[in-house]
Amino acid sequence: MSEHVRIPVGEGSPEGVNSAYVLPERGVVIDPGPPTDDAWSALRSGIGEAGLEIADVEHIFVTHWHIDHAGLSCRLAERANATVHVHRDDSALIGDYANARERRLKRDGRTLEYWGVPDSIRRRVLERDTPSRMPETFPVESHADGDVVAGVEFVYTPGHTKGHASFRANGRLYLGDVLLPTYTPNVGGSDTRLSDPLESYLQALARIESRFERGEPGHGTEIEIQTAVDDVRRHHRERAEASFRALEAAERPASTPWEVGRELFGEMRGIHAKFGAGEAAAHLERLAELGIVTSTADEPVRFRPAADDYPDVTTLL
Repeated sequence: MSEHVRIPVGEGSPEGVNSAYVLPERGVVIDPGPPTDDAWSALRSGIGEAGLEIADVEHIFVTHWHIDHAGLSCRLAERANATVHVHRDDSALIGDYANARERRLKRDGRTLEYWGVPDSIRRRVLERDTPSRMPETFPVESHADGDVVAGVEFVYTPGHTKGHASFRANGRLYLGDVLLPTYTPNVGGSDTRLSDPLESYLQALARIESRFERGEPGHGTEIEIQTAVDDVRRHHRERAEASFRALEAAERPASTPWEVGRELFGEMRGIHAKFGAGEAAAHLERLAELGIVTSTADEPVRFRPAADDYPDVTTLL
């Protein structure tokens, strides 16, 4: 019996088709996929091809609360009489879905306003954020960094979400969305609970690059961790400088994250408005922590350069 089987699930997204993983000898499924019938069919077939019956699944590990990873966790757990395991900072967004979603929408609305997103765009973002096919409540087990269940270790890797965790098992690291083969994970707009999401994310990268050589991403197939980390760091250094240059070139004395996001990404609609403004905010917040830009205390928040030119941040980002 193979110690590891990847199952492509879902119809794909900008990140690529989701990857669910089965560890047959441990009765484990990682990130079962989005809550669609097609994904459920693919998951069931993949579990069978791995040599298991649904009833053989004992543990379901979810890297983070996003629906394309967590959406089938409760359905699979109910059918298999299995336990769902999530990092404690993301567990309510799965186990107490209805209430946590309501709190999230209110938080997202406040944050978008703080970033300077116009009212009409902010309303459309929230209106299009419709409920997913998840139980209002479902029992889940909450965990912390270093917890081990069925030989699977929680490795805390926040940034993309507050409670994002990767999983170490069988000498492999199952990455979720901390690193992806063809796409840079969004940091800032993908979870509005983090006050300095880019710093959390960069620390997570430093942690896994020192411990692991290769990893299994939540979209696509195996990647070399150091190469991916180097690419992501380069991306964020370039994006941070572009954010600074956008402030520098603006005719206004200070700019909101929304205004900087428009300079970086152009027209932004729907979920891209949230992701784009959030990414700009993440870079501006990190630059403010480093003293490279300053921010205002009013709302919406505005940023301005703190120096005449952009410093060398190779050692800082």
